[in-house]
Amino acid sequence: MGTFSVEIGIGSRDHDEWVALDALVDTGAFVTSAPASLLRGLGVEPIRTQEFELADGEMREMEVGEARVRVGDREVTTLVLFNDEGSMPLLGALTLEGVFMGVDPVHKRLVPIRTVMA
Repeated sequence: MGTFSVEIGIGSRDHDEWVALDALVDTGAFVTSAPASLLRGLGVEPIRTQEFELADGEMREMEVGEARVRVGDREVTTLVLFNDEGSMPLLGALTLEGVFMGVDPVHKRLVPIRTVMA
């Protein structure tokens, strides 16, 4: 598929403060992630720890919280991973589904998805 980045906004749940950042679109990552200090600076608090398998196969317990995430003109409250300092922010599958966006791998962009109710 290749990789690409998009600008997203991460905000506090009360909508008072937002930070814009470039995030790598990673459909293999379930949860959107950002450096822990950025999330804490927005007032996002961990709600639990969860075990994650990292790209190199390492298993690690990491903190997860809830924040507002904006992708283009779409916004959702979603789970976010408190990642290591200096780590590349990732836009994960859960957030993409929450804003009803999918990946166009040919043009390396996000596109609205059609939703179906069974």
